Amino acid sequence: MKVNCLQLSALAIAAALATPAHAQDDTSDNVIVVTAQRENQTEVIAGGSLGVLGDKDALDVPFVVRTFDESLILNQQPLTLGEVLENDPSIRTTYAFGNAAEQFVIRGFPLFGDDIGMNGLYGITPRQLVAPELYSGVQVLNGANAFLNGAAPGGTGIGGNVSLQLKRAGDRPLSRLTASYLSNSHVGGSADFARRFGADGQFGVRVNGAYRSGDVAVDEEFRRTMVGGASFDWSTDNLRVTLDGAYQRYEVDRLRPQVVIRNGVIPEVPEADLNYGPSFASTELRDIFGLARIEYDVADNAMIYVTGGALDGNEEGTYAGITVSDAATGAATISPSIIPARINNEAVEAGLRVKLGEAVTHEFNFGGNMNWQQFRTAFDFRSAYATNLYDPIDAPLPLTSTFASGDLDNPNLSSRSVQLSAFASDTIGFWGDRILLTGGLRMQEITQKSYNVANGDLTSRLSTAAITPVIGLVVKPYNLISLFANRIEGLKPGARAPVSGIDPDNPDAGQLPVSNGGQALAPARSVQYEVGGKIGFDRLQASLALYTIKQPSTFLALDPDRPGQLRFGRYGEQRNRGIELFVTAQPFDGLRLIGGGSVVDAKLKRTPGGVNEGNDALGVPDYTLNANVEWDLPFMPGLTLTGRVIHTGEQAANVTNTSYLDDWTTLDLGARYVLAAGGAPVTLRFGVDNVTDERFWSSSYSAFASGDTARLLQGRPRTFRGSVSVDF
Repeated sequence: MKVNCLQLSALAIAAALATPAHAQDDTSDNVIVVTAQRENQTEVIAGGSLGVLGDKDALDVPFVVRTFDESLILNQQPLTLGEVLENDPSIRTTYAFGNAAEQFVIRGFPLFGDDIGMNGLYGITPRQLVAPELYSGVQVLNGANAFLNGAAPGGTGIGGNVSLQLKRAGDRPLSRLTASYLSNSHVGGSADFARRFGADGQFGVRVNGAYRSGDVAVDEEFRRTMVGGASFDWSTDNLRVTLDGAYQRYEVDRLRPQVVIRNGVIPEVPEADLNYGPSFASTELRDIFGLARIEYDVADNAMIYVTGGALDGNEEGTYAGITVSDAATGAATISPSIIPARINNEAVEAGLRVKLGEAVTHEFNFGGNMNWQQFRTAFDFRSAYATNLYDPIDAPLPLTSTFASGDLDNPNLSSRSVQLSAFASDTIGFWGDRILLTGGLRMQEITQKSYNVANGDLTSRLSTAAITPVIGLVVKPYNLISLFANRIEGLKPGARAPVSGIDPDNPDAGQLPVSNGGQALAPARSVQYEVGGKIGFDRLQASLALYTIKQPSTFLALDPDRPGQLRFGRYGEQRNRGIELFVTAQPFDGLRLIGGGSVVDAKLKRTPGGVNEGNDALGVPDYTLNANVEWDLPFMPGLTLTGRVIHTGEQAANVTNTSYLDDWTTLDLGARYVLAAGGAPVTLRFGVDNVTDERFWSSSYSAFASGDTARLLQGRPRTFRGSVSVDF
C-alpha cells in the first residue's frame, strides 16, 4: 500500500509538471506563482470557537484564544498534533510513560489526549496520537474553561483547551496531491479534494487522506500513519447541516520512551538519535469517529443547534519504560508491559442562541450536553531486565509476569462515565458593544463507575454535581483594542488511580500495588483569575495576559492502613501565576512574524505536613519563548525563507526540587518555492528541525511522579523534511 500511494502521488505530480502550458505566458505564470505564494502563507487566526458562546473574534471575548490555520499544517508537514502545538509559546509537549501518547503542558497544567476537543465536543478525538492532516485548524484556548466547554472527561485541561476543526469545502475548488519525506526514511503521500455543488454552492464535499511510513530520525524508531476523512455540508438561507466521518490508524515500533530516574540525579543526555527502547515495544492505534451538526435560524436574531459525535477506538500495545539506577554509568532496567484498550465514546449537545436589543444588547445562550465514555482494558506487567542508557541492550520480551489482571484478548470494563450539564449565559453589550459583560452558569453532574478488570464486576460508583460560574468583562476603548478580565473555574472528574506505582520514599522496591487502584476520586474544582489586553490591527495582532490558577494536587503516597501498598489521592494544591504574550505581525509586505513567550511561577502549597511546601511544581518551565519568521524574497518571486527558534527555561525534575533540567534552545530553518508548471502551482518545501542537533532533556512532566522520582523526555534529533504539492 505504501508503494501504491507514493506511486500515485509521484505520477500525478509528474503529469502536472509535464502538461503543456497551453499558451501560458510569463505574465500568467507570475500571477499563478504570486497567488499560490500568498495562499501558502502560514497563518494564525485571532479567535475561534468559544464552546457555548460560539465563534468569536479574539477582541470580543474575555479569554485568550487563537487558531493555527491549515496552511501551517501543510507547510510544516507535522507527524503529530504535538508538532503543530510546538508553534505556541504557552505549550510544551511530553509523553506518557512507556507508550506513544502525547501530553501537553499549558500554563503549567497537563492536557491529556483524552481531553482534546473536536468541533466543540469532548471524547471524539483519538486519545493517544493525532495525525494533523484531517484538520483545517488547531485552536488553543488558554486558561480554565469548565463553563465554556464543560469538564474535560479525562480530568485535565485546567490550564487550557485544544480543539480541532475538521476540514470543510471552501468557496474555491481544491485538488491537491502532496508527496513528503522525513529523515531517515519516512515517506508518504496525501490527497485533498473539495468541491461545492448546486446553483448557489449550497452543497459542499471535502475528501482527504494521507499515508506515511518509515523510520524517523531517532535510530530504528518506525512510524506508520493512515488517515482518511470526508466532510459533507449543506446550507440554505436559514439551515446548515454538516456530516463528518474519519478513520485513523497509527503504528509506532521501538518508540524511544521517557526515562525514569529515582534518586534525583539527572543523567547526561544520550546521543541525539540514540534509541534506548527495545525492539519488541510497539503501539497500534485504530480510531473511527464521526460528527453531525444541524443549525437552524428560527429568526434573524435566534438560532437553535444540535450536534453529536461518536468514537470507536482500539489500542494494542507492548510498552517498555526505562529506569536509570546509576546516572554516571547509565545502568538501567527495562520494564515491559502489555496493555490493550477499547474505547467507546458518544457526545451530544443542543442549544439556543439569541441576540436582543440595540442601545443595550443581550446575547443569550441556553442548552445542555451529555457525554458517555466507556473504557475496557487489561494489563500484564513483565519482569524487568538490565540495560544501559548509553549502550542499550536489546532483548526479547520477558515471559514472566509480575503483576497481571484481565483478559488481554478480550478486555473487561475498567470504567464507565456519564457527564450531564446544562448551561445559561448572557453577554450584555453597552456603548455599541464596546463594553461586553459576560455572566454564566453551568450545572454539571458527573457519574463515574469503576470495575474490576479481572472479571468486570462493579467496584465503585461515584456521582457528584457542581455549578461552575463565569464572569468576564471586555472594554474596547478603540475598535481594534480591547482590555479584558475574567473569573472562571475549572472542573475535572476525579482521576482514576493507577493499579500500580513506585514508592517515592523507596523506589528500589519496584512496582507496588495501589490500594484504591482503578477507583476514581471525587471531582476537583480550580479557580482562575485573569486580566489582559489585545490589539487587532491589520499588520499587528497581539495578546497579553496575567493569570493565577489554583488546583488540588493528586499523586501516589504510602497507604498508612495497608503496609506495602500505595494510595492515590489529593495532597495539597498547585498554584500557578504567570504572564503570557503572543504576537503575529507583518512589519512590511512579505515578512511575517509569529512569536511570544510566557513566564510561570508554579508552586506547591498546603502540602501534607509541610513537606515540599513552596517547592516548584514538577515539569513546569519557568519561562518559554518562541519565534517564527517567514520572508518572501522580493528579488526572487516564489521563494520564501522560514525559521523558528524555540527556547524553554529550567524546570524542576522532581517534587523535592533536588534536580532541575537545563534550559534548551532549538533552531529550525527551511524554505518554500512556488513555481508554475502546466498552468498549475507546484510548491516545493524543505526544512531542517534542530539544525544544530542539540542533545537535551525537553520535559520532566509526569502526572504521577512524586518525591525524587522524575520522568525525562529527550528532545528530537536533527530532522530533515521535504515535500512537494501540486494544485490542479
